[in-house]
Amino acid sequence: MSRAFGAAPTLGDIERLAGAAYAAIPESLRRHAEAIVIRVEEFPDAETEADMELETPFDLLGLYRGVSLERKSIADSGSPPDMIFLYRRPLLDYWCETGEDLERVVRHVLIHEIGHHFGFSDEEMAALEAAG
Repeated sequence: MSRAFGAAPTLGDIERLAGAAYAAIPESLRRHAEAIVIRVEEFPDAETEADMELETPFDLLGLYRGVSLERKSIADSGSPPDMIFLYRRPLLDYWCETGEDLERVVRHVLIHEIGHHFGFSDEEMAALEAAG
């Protein structure tokens, strides 16, 4: 993030960065991701931490929870909405450790998680990120 912070960026700051990153995704893809709920939380919950076998909750910057478009069927219509979680404290920790721009970090993680929604490979996710 280009502006200096007097304090650590808030959940709202991360939400605004995520919103800007989402808006920059090409419309041809964004229209297929409109139903995804994006949530910013401090850390992954205990269940996610256990399921992913994390050594520490700082190990996970974001998570896609849902059924990718390539695997969706009409039978999935009653399932919970697809969600992307961005984890504020791990994002801030990564930002401080690397010195990378926070806006870029949030954008990278969001695009990676949206890529899971589409069932993209790592190469396709990198191309999507480079396009924006």
